[in-house]
Amino acid sequence: MTEEDKFLFDLQGYLIIKNVLSPDEILELNVYIDRNNRIEDHRRPSLWGDPFKQLIDHPRIFPYLIEFIGPTVRLDHDYAIFRTAGEKRLVLHGGPGRRELYYYRYHNGVIRNGMSVVSYCLSDTNDGDGGFTCIPGSHKTNLLHEIPEDVRNFERDAAYVVQPAAHAGDVILFTEALVHGTKPWRAKHQRRSLLYKYSPGYAAWNVNYPDISWYGELTERQKRLLQPPSIGGHIDVVDG
Repeated sequence: MTEEDKFLFDLQGYLIIKNVLSPDEILELNVYIDRNNRIEDHRRPSLWGDPFKQLIDHPRIFPYLIEFIGPTVRLDHDYAIFRTAGEKRLVLHGGPGRRELYYYRYHNGVIRNGMSVVSYCLSDTNDGDGGFTCIPGSHKTNLLHEIPEDVRNFERDAAYVVQPAAHAGDVILFTEALVHGTKPWRAKHQRRSLLYKYSPGYAAWNVNYPDISWYGELTERQKRLLQPPSIGGHIDVVDG
């Protein structure tokens, strides 16, 4: 975490954190997906085995969670996205105030977000490939409902809508207060992304809270990150 990271996140509503996963880690995760036929199963990759469980509190990413969400952050839910050329899009959505958990705040030097997403890239996304797309800075817009429908639906290109390039091993970190979506995938290779979504300790989007008994052996910090939401009772994860 650098001061420039905080500046860029405040400016854009998202960050691309380079080389979070090593080539060996990328290979291990992709081989597991192929060998275990996970392409048809998008649910809870954190339950697929130790390499995926370790992403819950990856040491490169954990400081960003504390800085941007707070010390009682919890893993709300996670899933995988696998796409081949021509597969469906997800129109631009989200935005500040769209739901109670979609917010971005800055006060007295402290950044706080509602639900935020850590997307681990297991394949390259080059310019024009499609996939994650957003309107940078829209996490602070006051005119969310003025975005034209043809832009939201990707029926018209607008200069303020961008599809950032990212490589296998990179992480795209963004707040759900950012207007974002998924352009149709155009690359010849498959898009592979693992999305781990976090919320403040008092709140939840997903009503099916994870049960730590599903996970086998966990570190103390991972146990705290997997707690159900609680107002006032959620345990600080930083000391775990």
